[in-house]
Amino acid sequence: MGRALYREVYLDLENLPALRETSHYKNKRVNKKTAFLKVIEAHQGIVNSLCGLYYAQVEDKKDAQQDVIVQLWKAWASFRGESKVSTWIYKVSLNTLLAKRRNEQRKIKAESLDSGWSALANTASDDDVLLLQQVIGLLNDDDKALVILYLEGYKNIEIAEMLEISSTNVGSRLNRIKTKLKEHYKTLTNYAG
Repeated sequence: MGRALYREVYLDLENLPALRETSHYKNKRVNKKTAFLKVIEAHQGIVNSLCGLYYAQVEDKKDAQQDVIVQLWKAWASFRGESKVSTWIYKVSLNTLLAKRRNEQRKIKAESLDSGWSALANTASDDDVLLLQQVIGLLNDDDKALVILYLEGYKNIEIAEMLEISSTNVGSRLNRIKTKLKEHYKTLTNYAG
């Protein structure tokens, strides 16, 4: 049932310009579904970026995007507007991706956490963004979530709220993560160079 909902939402996302031409939209009698579609269209980059950081393979990324959009739709009715929409999308998306990854890791214990990134480490690149993505990709899923939110400019208290941990824990973990990132950076730059 979830996939059918996603297909319906996804198809509507593709047809959003046509939806805008309807009198229903022009008269601003925007229903729940239309409001949701507008929000997803405006913030699709968040979903795409997060899924891209957690999944290197195109098919896995698409599957994760579907799961995130379905969860966003399910949670849409509970969004109270107490935070920015982007903050809410980050929270739902990250929680969905972290749960998905935990389930996958339970099913496939033999798979390495950093699978898919070894090929990226072998390619020389002058692009700092790609190198940052590679280094972040080597972190465990929980640490990735912290770094992503930190890099997006969220304060420790906001990160703590989204990930349901204390703000002190966020600060401590970010310091440990910075050390890990430096080590991973050295490893990748020494390996590539």
